[in-house]
Amino acid sequence: MASDKIKQFLNSWKNGVIEIGKVFLEDGDYVKRAEDFLSVHYAFDTEEVLFKPTFTKQKLFRNSHDLALSYFVKGKIEEDNGFALKPWESIDLVELNSIEETSLKVAMGAFKFKPMNQNETTLVAFTFFLIEDGSSFKIKVHHSSPV
Repeated sequence: MASDKIKQFLNSWKNGVIEIGKVFLEDGDYVKRAEDFLSVHYAFDTEEVLFKPTFTKQKLFRNSHDLALSYFVKGKIEEDNGFALKPWESIDLVELNSIEETSLKVAMGAFKFKPMNQNETTLVAFTFFLIEDGSSFKIKVHHSSPV
């Protein structure tokens, strides 16, 4: 069973993705919001990070801050459409499994993504390897794919 700390982190992550889209719709500084999101949720500032985003085909991995930013807000890579700019109305955690050992924290599960003003949903399986960062976590390895 996942700890409250892992659940809080996942809630923060999904709310952060939704917030980037809201800032985009309001013509705000969504790139700054996405940069803040990456700083809070990913360990790019202090560690190597492996990131396989959900909808990548031509360039599978985004293992740097700049490439991750491109994926979330449509940047340097042609296939990046701005994952967080969809925008998402809701992201629901529908399954969660975890391993929590002294030096290993892993969350594996599924999110159901619902775009704003649409009835369709997309089920996405994810695996996050987490490192401790103060009272929370940051993602060191992120792999996700549509189900």
